[in-house]
Amino acid sequence: MRPLAVIGNVNVDLIVGPVAPWPKAGTETVVDHDDLRVGGQAGNTALAWQALGIDFEIAANIGDDQFGRWLREAFGGRAQKWPVCPEGTTLSVGMTHPDGERTFFTTRGHLPRFSLADVLAVLDGNRLSGGYALLCGSFLTDGLTRDYDAFFDWAEAHRIAVALDTGWPIDGWTEANCAAARNWLSRCELALFNEVETTTLAGLASPAEAARKIRDGMRNGATVVVKRGPDGAIAIGADGKFIEVPAPRVTVVDTIGAGDVFNAAFLAVLVQERSLEDCLSAAIQVASRAISTLPRDYGGPIQFEDAAHERA
Repeated sequence: MRPLAVIGNVNVDLIVGPVAPWPKAGTETVVDHDDLRVGGQAGNTALAWQALGIDFEIAANIGDDQFGRWLREAFGGRAQKWPVCPEGTTLSVGMTHPDGERTFFTTRGHLPRFSLADVLAVLDGNRLSGGYALLCGSFLTDGLTRDYDAFFDWAEAHRIAVALDTGWPIDGWTEANCAAARNWLSRCELALFNEVETTTLAGLASPAEAARKIRDGMRNGATVVVKRGPDGAIAIGADGKFIEVPAPRVTVVDTIGAGDVFNAAFLAVLVQERSLEDCLSAAIQVASRAISTLPRDYGGPIQFEDAAHERA
């Protein structure tokens, strides 16, 4: 198996809900469940890898408070070198809705201080050589994002393929944010975006056509994956072949982090050098299970192995 790493935002998620209708100001609403858990794109990806029994590395930072210490404990030895910054840890409060969608309220916290120096203090480029690094949370990790060019240089020097999932910009997909994302993608081997992000970046209504246009602006042999929620996923690989895999019908409980779980499963199969169709199938199966279970269940290594090979 080729080595894996994830680089980006790890924070605390407090999930409560479901909430409907949206409460009026000054009132109190009682909800059926709450869940305090590790969150952020990098955190969600790492949790899925842990549950699937995948070996990986994770580069992140934490705040100087009890939440920061709690996040470090969640990842044990993998988090020993995480830098601690003087701010409080970033906290996201997520309100779920009956249809499985959610609304987030997030503090800035420690994430803007995450830097390239923090990444290089944690990751060993030689050990990751020949593997994949997932770069995520791009619009929250201000310090690192400013040094993305230097990060790409470092990854290229160590023969590390970069996968990108920027996450949703706080100020939306402005032209400046779209231009930045397209520039980052030009140095990536793998794009893992949802349908709205893909069509917005490409300026095309068709997800398939948008994926092809984005791939044209990436490195030679790049792969573009479009996550389509209940409609499954599509991908265009190095050979230019279009692949589509449907999603099973499930009763949605909580979609928070669904795309990150998809990314985790996709990469876990990809580094085993399985087919692109196998990668999509495993990613959809694991993500579908995660969003339809409470407490969240990823299926475990045995079920994951079945998902990876079910189309072989």
